[in-house]
Amino acid sequence: MARTEPLHPPVPPVASTGAAPAATEVAPASPLGVLSSLQTILAENTALAARLAAPDGADAGSAVNADAAANSGIAANLDAVANRLRAADRVFVLGAGRSGLALKMTAMRLMHLGLHVHVVGDVTTPAITATDVLLVASGSGSTAGIVRAAETAHGVGATVLALTTAASSPLAGLADVTVLVPAAEKQDHGGTRSEQYSGGLFEQAVLLLGDAVFHTLWQASGITAAELWPRHANLE
Repeated sequence: MARTEPLHPPVPPVASTGAAPAATEVAPASPLGVLSSLQTILAENTALAARLAAPDGADAGSAVNADAAANSGIAANLDAVANRLRAADRVFVLGAGRSGLALKMTAMRLMHLGLHVHVVGDVTTPAITATDVLLVASGSGSTAGIVRAAETAHGVGATVLALTTAASSPLAGLADVTVLVPAAEKQDHGGTRSEQYSGGLFEQAVLLLGDAVFHTLWQASGITAAELWPRHANLE
């Protein structure tokens, strides 16, 4: 039998009061407030870069002292990251969440430089081998998927390069080169290392360090910007 009732019941009309509905008042965002937040973020990244540049100068009672002492060879570690990326047959990058997004930006730049780069999780990513490098980022250094990937890479003899905040983490223990970033871990809500929410400062540092590594390799290559440009995507 054919359906005769409507699919949806009719909506009863709203009685008119004769007055126009009151508009909801929304306070405009203050540009001054946003600029103040931007200044905070820039100041935190500047201070982080200063701590990386002179880790031994950290105050003995500071929250970053332990990592600073462990990271006293930061310049050599960062140069080692750049050199191992350049020497690898292929580069694999992996991070979870925002850290992963930051590393994808690094992967793109390394591809522009002419390196063979794969983002772990893409369907075209091949198996890693002993002549390859795995570049990973994890603030806690204990994210299960990141640690498993590092274990696999380490097991086949690949080089593991890690960016983390935790010197004693499982990831740091597996890495051939560890760069300790003096930023808050994701669930460090005390505000002693950063006023920003969650792992914001660490994730920003991952992006900036990735760009610094790329810039170093680019300058050393002698390749011009015009020569890099043809590698940019052209199917978008």
